[in-house]
Amino acid sequence: MGDLVLTTAKLDAIRAQLENNLISAGIHSVLIVDSAGNIIASCGEHMQGIDSISLAALTAANFAATSQIARIIGEEDFSLLFHKGKKDSIHFAKIGQDYILISIFNDNVSLGVVRLKVTEVSQHLHELLN
Repeated sequence: MGDLVLTTAKLDAIRAQLENNLISAGIHSVLIVDSAGNIIASCGEHMQGIDSISLAALTAANFAATSQIARIIGEEDFSLLFHKGKKDSIHFAKIGQDYILISIFNDNVSLGVVRLKVTEVSQHLHELLN
């Protein structure tokens, strides 16, 4: 992973992508973290109630562990992970090799919509982060 330089304009563009494509679709909390667990950006009205530092670190560790699981079964990597809870669910998607997009949503948003929106926004975020 190379050095990431985030200008105000680039960070605003990243947040605009998250707000306009994911938050507006009903996803209530979104984070972008790097593979070391550092938070790059976050948005959403429910972020105040989330320990985002722990979430970022655990997400990076989760992807590292599942990457090894993928290799054991003969896959190169897993590009997304999904966990369903009783009231909230969480979707993780890799952006390139170095970043992870975390989307937290409730039953008001279908997994299909989340996957569609994440796919749409991932290309734009990849360009902004590289």
